[in-house]
Amino acid sequence: MNVILPDAAWRRLPGMAALLRALGAGDGLTRFVGGAVRDALAGQAVKDVDLATKLEPDAVVTRLTAADIRSVPTGIAHGTVTALIKGGTVEITTLRRDVSTDGRRATIAFSEEWKEDAARRDFTINALYADPLTGVVSDYFGGLADLSAGRVAFIGDPYQRIGEDHLRILRFFRFHARYGASAPDAKALAACIARANDLMALSRERIADELFKILTLPNPTPVMELMRAHGIWRPVLPEIETTYALARLIRREAEASIAPDPLRRLASVLPADPAIAEQVAGRLKLSKAHRQRLIAVSARLEGPVMAPRVLAYWKGPAVAQDWLLLGEGDARAIADWTPPRFPMTGGAIVARGVSAGPEVARYLRAIERAWVEEGFPDAARLDDIADAVVGNR
Repeated sequence: MNVILPDAAWRRLPGMAALLRALGAGDGLTRFVGGAVRDALAGQAVKDVDLATKLEPDAVVTRLTAADIRSVPTGIAHGTVTALIKGGTVEITTLRRDVSTDGRRATIAFSEEWKEDAARRDFTINALYADPLTGVVSDYFGGLADLSAGRVAFIGDPYQRIGEDHLRILRFFRFHARYGASAPDAKALAACIARANDLMALSRERIADELFKILTLPNPTPVMELMRAHGIWRPVLPEIETTYALARLIRREAEASIAPDPLRRLASVLPADPAIAEQVAGRLKLSKAHRQRLIAVSARLEGPVMAPRVLAYWKGPAVAQDWLLLGEGDARAIADWTPPRFPMTGGAIVARGVSAGPEVARYLRAIERAWVEEGFPDAARLDDIADAVVGNR
């Protein structure tokens, strides 16, 4: 009995029909593949639409140009062309087979065989294809049964598949978190544990990208704990020693109706130590902004506890929100609040009889602290505070 892809709006995106005609879908040359098929069948939202085709990249570009469809050669050496249609972007990849692999990248050759293309994919649930016109799903390695059972399984020998691309270790755990219905596939888990040291050969950017994808999931705590318990993170992130704070953070994010943030969640699984945060940020090659924020959040246990708006004024709303969610304060108190600008200048201090110089800055800091502690009162009260501070010199 044929399994039919559910009808959905993403299949009728503006420009999709013209794209499929240009790529010979009606002649069996092109099919939907991968995530769109998997998620549609799983009842999850489809974010990205990918097509697999028997056409080689040059022929894809030629056909798109003839159909007046813009294209970008995003990965043409590896067979990928991105089509720009009114409904968004669609990646089109020529059927491929691996010629050689080294754990980080593959040398490929183009193919015309659907099963050959499916065989080089990582998991059975990612090797599902669907005819764009009839919706009939093609399954070469039992992906439909695995998807129904909530099982993430490698195509072929897990040890070999990880050897071809070490990132598949992290991808396995991410997909298990999304689609797994019970305990992880035993063979896959054993292979990931045995080959965890292979992660050291990956670029840190790829590791960070996959880590952030895991941490952005609705509830990554179980899979992060699974990875920690089995030593998966140890070769590249030995600092991850507990996931208790992550579970607590996720509850507090939900209670405060604050969107998940992977950087904040990363901070929760690291010791609250700015020096460690700086080492991790450097190792993962995070951007300067992300590095600075991770360090700032990791300093959250230093210094006295402040009221939410006081904290937001001194540390900035983003860092304050992180501190409050990871600590005990109410992050909702600053959800839609913008810290005011301190309105007093040095001229107001000089007008009170203080000679220009370092003393002016010292008085301004003292007045600002008092103003903040009083809850940012109006100009009249600020003048009273300034008079009192300067008058007590």
